[in-house]
Amino acid sequence: MSSNSHPDDSGDTIVSIPRSPNLQPLLHDPLDLEEGERLAESRFKIRLANTEGRRSTASYLIERRYAWRGYQVSPVAAAAANLITIAAFDKDLPIATITVGMDSPSGMIVEKLYPEEIRSLRNEAVRLCEFTKLAVDNMVRSKAVLAAIFHIAYIHARRLRGGTDLLIEVNPRHVKFYKAMLGFDVVGAERMDPRVSAPALLLRLKLAFAEEQIAIWGGHRELAANTRLLYPFFFSPDEEKGIEGRLRSME
Repeated sequence: MSSNSHPDDSGDTIVSIPRSPNLQPLLHDPLDLEEGERLAESRFKIRLANTEGRRSTASYLIERRYAWRGYQVSPVAAAAANLITIAAFDKDLPIATITVGMDSPSGMIVEKLYPEEIRSLRNEAVRLCEFTKLAVDNMVRSKAVLAAIFHIAYIHARRLRGGTDLLIEVNPRHVKFYKAMLGFDVVGAERMDPRVSAPALLLRLKLAFAEEQIAIWGGHRELAANTRLLYPFFFSPDEEKGIEGRLRSME
């Protein structure tokens, strides 16, 4: 991630990030803008979806992105002790969102489809967490957006909540991406998920591995051509510390 990214002190914005050449405005061609308008659109902001309005916009993005494939999905849930939703905004338009959940007495979302696998993992004495409701606007062609929102979700789960193992459910067509670019492993057989009326696979990422990769690649976008991993688009370790502090101050 660019060293120009920085924590933002305005309200519930976690960080603002310079727009890369590959992150184009959602509603118009940037060449049609006056110079001042281009400058005004030079950053996108990642915020907590901690209000009804933010959750509503995040839910709208999720519903739109899932609906075009014919999937069904529930709205973003209200804030809970073990849940946090993060969203990236281009001005007031949501362009990406993700929900982070920690294991708790109420269980995990992925446990509904994979109860035996979750029980087995708990027996390993790990601290489980899950990423759900990940959606990125189809008009945003930027690894920086995906990397940023995923990294901030990681910081919350790993640094603030002590997570050791991350679980996600993905459509089989996306397994290759998560394995090759982030280091996930398949830990559950393909099953039909009635919540979205689509097949799913359970994947696991050991967060110690992600931590190692961030230490090696984070903040070095110039090295992206040397690896298939997404980690060069993550924040640098120093930037991560700043974002961690920002998240802690917002609790």
